[in-house]
Amino acid sequence: MGVCLSCCGQSAEETNLMPSPEERRQQQLDAAEKRRQENEHRGIKNPDSVRRQQQRSEEMQRREEEAARQGQGQSNLRWQTS
Repeated sequence: MGVCLSCCGQSAEETNLMPSPEERRQQQLDAAEKRRQENEHRGIKNPDSVRRQQQRSEEMQRREEEAARQGQGQSNLRWQTS
């Protein structure tokens, strides 16, 4: 019958299971950061490859802008087909 008494009230061990508010806040921040990173990489098998592609794209865009600035007085040649 002593087993039934343990479920009726809270013992001192049960009250210590809850973390402090600061610790709980930190856990929530960590969990939010983890979710953000998981969402960022969702569907990407190789994040490093994606990062390299983005860097290449930015470099190409920068070069195009630089070429456009240097050739402002020149006309652009265009291919026309009929």
